[in-house]
Amino acid sequence: MQDKAIALHDVDLSLGRGAARVHILKGISLNIPKGEAVGLVGPSGSGKSTLLMTMAGLERPDSGKVIVDGTDLSGLDEDALARFRGRRIGIVFQSFHLVPTMTALENVALPLELAGEDEAFERAEAELQAVGLGSRLHHYPAQLSGGEQQRVAIARAIVPNPAILVADEPTGNLDENTGGSIIDLLFALKRDRGATLVLVTHDLNLARLCDRMVRLRSGQLEADAASAVA
Repeated sequence: MQDKAIALHDVDLSLGRGAARVHILKGISLNIPKGEAVGLVGPSGSGKSTLLMTMAGLERPDSGKVIVDGTDLSGLDEDALARFRGRRIGIVFQSFHLVPTMTALENVALPLELAGEDEAFERAEAELQAVGLGSRLHHYPAQLSGGEQQRVAIARAIVPNPAILVADEPTGNLDENTGGSIIDLLFALKRDRGATLVLVTHDLNLARLCDRMVRLRSGQLEADAASAVA
């Protein structure tokens, strides 16, 4: 298991209640080796984002196992899961999710402060420098462009130096040129830090930049993902 960043074993997940309950993930088994970049692709509603959130411990499956960095997430209560996520998994969303009343520096330092880490602001500043925002430390999200806000979100995701970086349509709200620079940044961070990168995208050209594409349809892996399954 030590060579696997993420291992899913027969994962099923449904969302909603009663008549509105929908079976989203259906018997998903998938292995992602450490250091690999994987593009999750498939039609809208195929379960890509839900699968990503399950890998990140933001959704709990109804059955099956999710093992991340050697840890079985089903064995963690909510507090332990939050602590594990904060240390080991960096998450980048399409919509940035920055705190509007905090500066870029404060947003990036926040996860370190919540974890009681030392030198939170020094480390946050270093990450903002690394993503090209050294001159925007004290700007609020509303004072930043979309691309700059996404760079802040990426800096926040990587400041704990996670082993795994997951991104859900990280360029979905950006123009083509800005989106391209964000993708270049994500892949550079993956390469330079040896992190595992899992990327949900509808853009096949982007997915082809990854080491491997995993296709979903109606909550199931398509046949070309079979090599990923133990």
